[in-house]
Amino acid sequence: MVRRTVDVYSFARHQRDPSVAQWAATEERRARQRLRTRTGTLLRLVNTTAGALALDAADTVDIPPARHRRGALWLA
Repeated sequence: MVRRTVDVYSFARHQRDPSVAQWAATEERRARQRLRTRTGTLLRLVNTTAGALALDAADTVDIPPARHRRGALWLA
């Protein structure tokens, strides 16, 4: 007698579960908000009222690279 086993995997995207898309949209929205906030902080530090750019202040703000569009879908 030969016994065989099969592993069956079910992914949420395969069953058209909308929760993955909603989660991905929320994550991407939050990533864009974080990018806008950090960019605004950088601009406020660099642009001075005197008109001269404070380029040394640009090193104090860490802006990570922008995430790829719909990158959260790959994490599901």
